[in-house]
Amino acid sequence: MEKFENVSGVAAPMPLINIDTDMIIPKQFLKTIKRSGLGANLFDEMRYDDNGDEVADFVLNQPAYRQAEIIVAGDNFGCGSSREHAPWALRDFGVQVVISTSFADIFYNNCFKNGILPVVLPKEAVDVLMEDAQKGENARIAIDLENQTVSATDGTAFAFEVDAFKKHCLLNGLDDIGLTMQKVDAIDVFEKKYSETMPWV
Repeated sequence: MEKFENVSGVAAPMPLINIDTDMIIPKQFLKTIKRSGLGANLFDEMRYDDNGDEVADFVLNQPAYRQAEIIVAGDNFGCGSSREHAPWALRDFGVQVVISTSFADIFYNNCFKNGILPVVLPKEAVDVLMEDAQKGENARIAIDLENQTVSATDGTAFAFEVDAFKKHCLLNGLDDIGLTMQKVDAIDVFEKKYSETMPWV
């Protein structure tokens, strides 16, 4: 997993509440166990019509937001089933930060394991950032994970809370495998001793 660095850019406004994981990546795309390629089908049923053509007024199809790395969303983002494909699809599209008033717990934790920062802010702050995001290319939202702030275009900064361990993992690019590999020397010592004391296993 890549290290999380400060993000500054255009944010896509998605004011819908209860955006669930089936909306993020519909069930027909869950057959793969690869993390790559899912970005093409992110929000598939909202991005494309029945003929597979882009829906012109969907936010990620609009020129200003095609490369958005940030999403400002309504309440309860990532609810529904626990599919890890949802953060996979977001990350593959290029989204690094999702800002909302609340997230479903499983989705929230899955984000950190896949290099995405989910930021929880009060409704008043999200409303400011949502309005800012609606300005398109004329607005840039900045996220500083080290200092735990989100800044609007005019410099107004909002502080957010994040678990210290999750923050450490994001800043250092550590997923579950990366954390395990930090203990590889201790694992090797254990395996050697185990083989010596129980050679029949």
